[in-house]
Amino acid sequence: MNFQTLSDAEILAIANPIMDNLMDASTRIDHEAHVRDFTDRAKAIVTPEHLDHVCRKYQAEKGFFATREPVAVFRRPDSAAIVWRQTFTKAPGDFVAEMVLVYRYGRYRVDHVMVF
Repeated sequence: MNFQTLSDAEILAIANPIMDNLMDASTRIDHEAHVRDFTDRAKAIVTPEHLDHVCRKYQAEKGFFATREPVAVFRRPDSAAIVWRQTFTKAPGDFVAEMVLVYRYGRYRVDHVMVF
């Protein structure tokens, strides 16, 4: 899979449903659903305990995920990094959501994801 051959629209069509699932699972603090599309490397980092801690902290401070709009797509042959403008229900202002998307074992997978 060469991500450099895909358009922004094609990459976003792959990444958006994955990010939607991540955010929904994060809101529910559902570890199994949250890591469904993760690489093994990412799964090793995001343990059930880690997810629980991170989710409870952001939900208490910022509320829940609200609107998200794409800002940029960066491509390499073996991955794409997607950046979105993200808002929350309680915290004012814009935040950054980012994902590194790879293709492994016949599926698109998340190798890194963060909202800050």
